[in-house]
This record gives sequence, structure tokens and C-alpha cells, in this order.
Amino acid sequence: MFDFRIVALASMFALSSSFTVGNDDRVDEKFQVEAGLTLFGEVFDQIRQSYVDAPDERDLVRAAIQGMMNSLDPHSTYLTQEAYITMSQGLSGEYGGVGLQTEMTGSRLSVTAVFAGSPAVESGIRAGDEIIAIDGITVEGVSHEDAVKRIRGPIGSSVTVSILRKGTLDTLELTLERRTIATSAVQWLMEGDVAVLRVTSFSAQAGSDVGEAIDAVYSQRAGAAPKGIILDLRNNPGGLVEQAVMVADTFMSRGAVVLMRGRVPDANARLDAWPDPRDAKLAGIPLVVLINGASASASEIVAGALQDHGRATVVGTRSYGKGSIQTILPLGPGGAMRLTTARYYTPSNRSIQALGIEPDVVVRQVVPPELSGRDMVPGEWSLSGHITIPGQPESSSGSSAYVPADKEDDTQLQYALRLIGGHERSTLFPPNSSAVG
Repeated sequence: MFDFRIVALASMFALSSSFTVGNDDRVDEKFQVEAGLTLFGEVFDQIRQSYVDAPDERDLVRAAIQGMMNSLDPHSTYLTQEAYITMSQGLSGEYGGVGLQTEMTGSRLSVTAVFAGSPAVESGIRAGDEIIAIDGITVEGVSHEDAVKRIRGPIGSSVTVSILRKGTLDTLELTLERRTIATSAVQWLMEGDVAVLRVTSFSAQAGSDVGEAIDAVYSQRAGAAPKGIILDLRNNPGGLVEQAVMVADTFMSRGAVVLMRGRVPDANARLDAWPDPRDAKLAGIPLVVLINGASASASEIVAGALQDHGRATVVGTRSYGKGSIQTILPLGPGGAMRLTTARYYTPSNRSIQALGIEPDVVVRQVVPPELSGRDMVPGEWSLSGHITIPGQPESSSGSSAYVPADKEDDTQLQYALRLIGGHERSTLFPPNSSAVG
């Protein structure tokens, strides 16, 4: 498997000393860099010596580093030790928490799922409950990210949540002890003879979880193949590139999944699908991929590969449009940097950066009046300083990311079910269905 980590980075000082005297432009650039470093040192010393209050010098250095990262693109950033640990936990699929999946709707934090065997299940929390306070502090006006941080915490510590439940008048006050929560990246169910696989993230278990879900489908059906498979990537923000390749590979027997191009030779790669034991039993099974405005990055790699190879019909609304790859580079002491190191392209050499994946069939959800306009995600194109592709147009409008809680109201899911249920295989795939790559 391609190693996405870079083993070493030259310091700025080493970089400046690498210029040779044989090139006047490089000599000038060397002097400019050295002058800039000298200026930085002078400013730093003046702040240390003369600022009205004694500054935290570590904060000054962190702010300077973050300033450099902010000048690059929206996805390059410096990670403190705490932020690095939190990000690593999210990608590993394990964290200290209580086993809740939530979403923020307006000012309400709603429970959308409760993980089996978790403290949340044991306390009686149910999907549909609304969390109105965490440790006595209201969640109104708090971002979803901050609310999740409050619920998570060190293993063995406690958190108290205040819950409103439909049909009851009293607020439930529940204190839960945090434990190690191992989350599955995939949820699956059968809709008649059609298997629906919802991939919520591309954490370290995503590829194996998809394979296990497919095996479970066949086991439940006593070895019989489903009539079709719906791969739901809506509201999936992405994750690990190698997991995206594994998920796409599940439904492909050969060919390119993604092409990566960067400035450093090690960042250039073509990642392919390879034959595996599941290929035979999945061959010929109709596949529909659902995407929307919050399907980003690794989700777009999967949707783009399956679309380019004619292996799936992509249904929904235009995806987010994040066509860049970040490498996590550990730094001492304990922090890291997330650096954009490559652009990625679909197998047919399409860049979706600031453009997104256009579905084969556009299907829009019916949005409740109270959420009208608030369901739209602007996309990558709207981020200040986003990477551009010379000569490539960009999107200029948002895309809906609304997914109804009730499957009967889910227009995109119901369309996909009808598409699989009412058509022959040949009509489920785009006309250019020959493999690319």
C-alpha cells in the first residue's frame, strides 16, 4: 500500500542554504528568505521584551506557525498535541466517549444513533432524543464540533447530559461514564431485496467494514445475492485515502481508482483495484451510489472511480468538490502539521477540485419549510484561498446536504430503490461503461 507519510521535512533554514551561487535568481531568493527570517527574529524579540504584558512565548511560536499554514490553503494547518490526538482518534475509529451519534439541527443536538454495548445504550438514551445541555451548559449557540468535544473525554471520566424526549414533559438528567468506543464506519439494512450500505466516514475500518457488511448481507440471505446494492455516501466528509481505495476496490476487479499528482515525486501515484474473492459474487449486481453537497474528499474518490468505470449510477446532488490530499506530518513535541501535498484525479483524469462530482441522475430532496435554504452547503469553491486548477471552471452555487430521518421521506433513497427494482442491469449504467485505466 502506498505510504502517505513523508519521513522528513527540511527546515526553512536548510531550505534557504540549498540555493547555489550559480543562479542569480536563487541567490536573490536566498537573501530574501534570510532577510525574512531575520525580520521574524527581530519582531519576536521585541514582543518578548517590550509587550505590555509578558507573553506566552510558546503561543507566539504556535501563532507564527499557524500563520504560515493559513497562507497556503484552507486544509493545511498546524495541529496542537490535543488536536492531533483528537484527529488520530477520529481516523482510528476509536475514542473515549459514551457511544452517541448526533447531528445539530438549528440549535438542537439530536441523537441519530446509539452504539450497541455503549454507556449511552445502558443509560436508556434513544435515537430521536434531544440533548439540550452538557454538564449543565446549554448547547444552544454551540457548534456541533464543540458539542461533540464536550461529550467525549478521558476514559473513566463522567459527563452529564440533559435530554428532552418526545412524549415526556420532564428533562432527563443522565450521568454516563466514558469508555473506549469503537465505531463502525458502515451501517447496513435490507430494503426488500436491495442492500443499503451507509458509509459514514473513511476511518481506518471503512474498507473492512464494507466487506463485512456485504458478507453479512449474503449470510442473512442464506448465500443469495441481493437484487442490488445502494452505497450511501451522503454527508460523508471523507477520511483516509487508502480506505477509499479499499471501498472502491470492493466493487471493482481492476483499473485505476485514483490518480495523485504533487510537486514532490513521492506524492505522485496511481492506486489501482485488484482482484479479490468477492469480485465473482458482486459482478453484475446493480450498484447505485448516493451523494450530496456534504459528500467530500474520500467520498468523491469512491463516487468518481465507480462513475468513471461505469460500475455505478451516481444519484443525488453535486458533491462538495475537495480534490486535494493532505499528509499528516508529526512534529515535536506532540503536535503535527496537516499539509496539502497533492491533487487527486478520477480514473478518467478529471479533477473535481472546487467543482464536485455531478450525479448521473440529479434527485433533490423535499426540504421542510423551516430548513429551506439552510440545507445548502457552499462547497470547496467558497473557501478563501482554496487551491485552483488553471483553466478549469468552478462551481458557484451550493448543493443540498439534507437527508430526512424517515426513509419514506428520503426522495433520493426511494429513487435509487425504484431504479434498481424497476430496470434491467443495462439501464442502470451510463452508456460509456467500459473500464478506464
